[in-house]
Formats: sequence, C-alpha cells, structure tokens
Amino acid sequence: MSDPRITSSIFTRGAVDLSALRGTAPASSRPATPSQTGAPTGVPGGPAAAGGALDVTEANIQAEVLERSLTTPVVVFFGAAGYPDSDQFAPVLERLAAEGTGQWVLARVDVQENPRIAQMFQIQAIPTVYAVVGGRPIDAFPGVIPEPQLRQWLAAVLKAGGVTVAEPEDPRLDEADDALMSGDLDAAEQAYRKILAESPADAAAEAGLAQVGVARRVAGADPQAALAAAQANPDDVDAQLLAADIEVLSGMAEQAYARLVGLVRRSSGDDRDRARQHLVSLFSIAGPDDPAVASARRALASALF
Repeated sequence: MSDPRITSSIFTRGAVDLSALRGTAPASSRPATPSQTGAPTGVPGGPAAAGGALDVTEANIQAEVLERSLTTPVVVFFGAAGYPDSDQFAPVLERLAAEGTGQWVLARVDVQENPRIAQMFQIQAIPTVYAVVGGRPIDAFPGVIPEPQLRQWLAAVLKAGGVTVAEPEDPRLDEADDALMSGDLDAAEQAYRKILAESPADAAAEAGLAQVGVARRVAGADPQAALAAAQANPDDVDAQLLAADIEVLSGMAEQAYARLVGLVRRSSGDDRDRARQHLVSLFSIAGPDDPAVASARRALASALF
C-alpha cells in the first residue's frame, strides 16, 4: 500500500507494538466506549468531533484509536504547532476526513504534548501519518504528499478496512482528458506530464500520454492507405508502426500487438528495438491488467528470446 517513492519506511525500523499503550490511563480517566454510553466517542468526555476528526492523548488512545479501528479505519496524524509542514498538512487531512462522512476517522496527536505516544509509534519526522485498522498499524508515511496521492492512499486504507469505496476522482485527469478529447494535444501532454511529475506511477496519466503520442503520429494519415501500405511492405518499419497506431485507435489493439510482435521476430538491430519500444508504449494505453496485453507480452518475450 505504501507509495513506492517513500524511502526509509517507518516499518523498516521494526514493528510498532501498541500493547504498552493499552490500559495506560487510570480507569476513572478513560472515556466511555460507545457500547457503554450508546453514543459516538470523540474527544475525552465529549461527542465525536465535527468532520470525523478528534484529538488523541494517552487517556483516550485505547478507545479512540485501538478499539475504534476494529470497526472503522483510523488515520493518526502526528504533528505539532509551529512546524510549517504540519500546520499546512493538517487542514488537508481534516477536510478529507469531513468529506469521508464517517468512513474513516482522523485522530490528531500533538507530539509535544504526547511524547510517549510518539515514541511508541517511532515518530522520526513531523508530520507523520499512520493508518490503523483492526487494532494495529498497517501503513504509514512521513512528511507531506500531494493531495491526489493522499486520496489514493486513503482509498487503499479503506479497502484494507473492508470499506467499499469508489475510485477517487482526479480533477487533473479530467482536465487532461478533456484536452485530449478536444484535440488540444499540447495542453493534454502538458497536463499528463504534470501529473506524472507529482505521481510517477499514475497509470491513467501514463495511458493518456501514450494516447497523445498515438494521436500525433496518425495526424494527417489516411487509415486505409496506411494499412494497405503496411500490407504491401511487411518489412517497412515505419509503415508497420503507423499501421499499429491506426489499429489501436480503431479498437483493434490485438491486431496491432500481433503486427508488432511479428515485426520484432522478422527484424534485428535498431529496427527490432524500435518495434519493441513502440509495442511497449501501446501496452500502456490499455494497462497491464488487460488480457490482450498479458498475451502480447508473452508473445513478445518469446520473440525476443
């Protein structure tokens, strides 16, 4: 679940043992659980905080994080006032928690006032965000990440907690897709590249950028004439690549893949490498889970080796 770009993962420093936090507060100071009061829990002695966010201390961490996470995913934000990244990132999480309408809860921990909790979670950076599901931490990241990436992370946390969620919409992708559909290829390319600069593993942006490339290559071509030329000249690399692009845009991706696998088999040197790279770029349009892509990858491997 962790973002592959995040290095020095918190979990490489050893598992977090929260058992020491259980029962740390005297019984008289612990907040009543929902089963005891019949009401939702929140900050000590009060109702659940507005927008699904609450403040956590040693007095209520068992009820508000450990026990609550048995039924609702809890995202624990470790921050402190006066730290710019912490001050700027906290409102983003609070807004997303409010949007979540109870699907997950944001628990805020002031590390300056609760050093023991920070120590138990092995906090080494401010801010740090943890996901707790089923009474144990399942993922974490230090520092600040872009909101689209944060939304993806939260969606993964919810899925891990058994919550059915819709794929989060990304307005950046909508803007890029609109530009592509309207034929503004320069604007579409710029938008997709911006997304990939912020989220290098974004498959949708990679697919969009590949579509921009195909659209540019087929611009001005006569589809029927291009396919006929490829049929008449099977060893003309340029003709085969253009024909494959046209087939992909025409919904005949499997034919395009087979055409380029055949070209890889028949060619060598730079021509072979061009055909291989072109085929791989077309794969990204469909995505790695497409059965036709999986089959074509196997065929390509056989052609190469």
